[in-house]
Amino acid sequence: MTATVRNTEALDGTSKAGWERADFVTPADKPPQRLFVPGPTDVHPATLAAQGAPMIGHRSDELESLFGKCSEQLQALYCTEARVFTVAASGSGLQEAAIRNAVGGRVINFVNGAFSQRWHDVSVGCGKEAIAVEVPWCTAVKPEQVEGALQGALADGPVDAITVVHNETSTGAASPIDAIAASVRVVSPETLVLVDAVSSFSGVKLPFDEWGLDLLLTSSQKALAVPPGLAFAAVSDRLMDRAASVPHRGWYFDFLQLDKYRQRSTTPATPAISLMRALSVQLDRIFAEGLEARYARHAFCGQMSREWAVANGFGLMAERGYESDTVTTVENGRGLDIGKLNGFLGSQEMQVANGYGPYGGKAFRIGHMGEVWPSDLERLFAAIEAFASGAGQ
Repeated sequence: MTATVRNTEALDGTSKAGWERADFVTPADKPPQRLFVPGPTDVHPATLAAQGAPMIGHRSDELESLFGKCSEQLQALYCTEARVFTVAASGSGLQEAAIRNAVGGRVINFVNGAFSQRWHDVSVGCGKEAIAVEVPWCTAVKPEQVEGALQGALADGPVDAITVVHNETSTGAASPIDAIAASVRVVSPETLVLVDAVSSFSGVKLPFDEWGLDLLLTSSQKALAVPPGLAFAAVSDRLMDRAASVPHRGWYFDFLQLDKYRQRSTTPATPAISLMRALSVQLDRIFAEGLEARYARHAFCGQMSREWAVANGFGLMAERGYESDTVTTVENGRGLDIGKLNGFLGSQEMQVANGYGPYGGKAFRIGHMGEVWPSDLERLFAAIEAFASGAGQ
């Protein structure tokens, strides 16, 4: 599928690349979307079915072939020549792995939501000297904030790494990782740039090599639309060199050990073989759609969600100009009971997510990633509008 790029007007009145609904024709084999939450997302039946194949040995040629195929495709998705690690874990596991391998001294954690806060908690839990830089929720981390915090910290000595969440799932705010990485290279070239892209990877183009990142982690259950249980990270040579000098990296998440086994297309511990099979099928589906077409679909669904929210009297929580293309946090300006809304949606095999943490009841989150197409959103929006007009209340 090829999306037709057009000039449209964004919510702030600026010109932007856009598309029309007719550019995105729902595949004939796609079942109706049920989950409009920021993960886990619905999984295509063919991807689910791949898990039912007979088990194989984890040191077999068949496993090495499967692992090698997936690794090559993941490298293409990451736009990198660097290594990509695959582990049986959630994204939080690789947050810990990043800290244990990249940080021997100090790390700056930029905190603008719940999952960037978790990375700080992980840093503290690993016994590192972790500096939390608080950024207001619902706003993006800006390059100038990174520059200021880094320059201030450097007065007391080197900073091994910074951590940033690209797409803060709790708020729907997306930070400009390319500009942030460029700023770090100017202020402190030795400082590693560690990025969490759990809820954006494969829905948004994130060129690892071009942006000069050192680690970009994600997990299987979000935009990749694979069942939960796998996590992935592209890792630079710079980080690998650093890891060799960092003590107490642990065992399961030791990047040097993971890399040794990766070069043989396998893992140190038994991999999640059934999930790897599902991943293989889903990666084939992603590349069959086409990466640019896939990114365009996610961008359109994000634009569609934002425009619907504003047009229907709700509002948006994320800072203007930094809204996510995979999850929209809708301000509950009409005072809907989110629990009752989900009860109504559940009767039609749909679900949205309540606002996260302090925004519970004050907002709701619409995940439009993975297998979500514009026709799915039209169905969801019609149901929400029906509920808001009194149906089911």
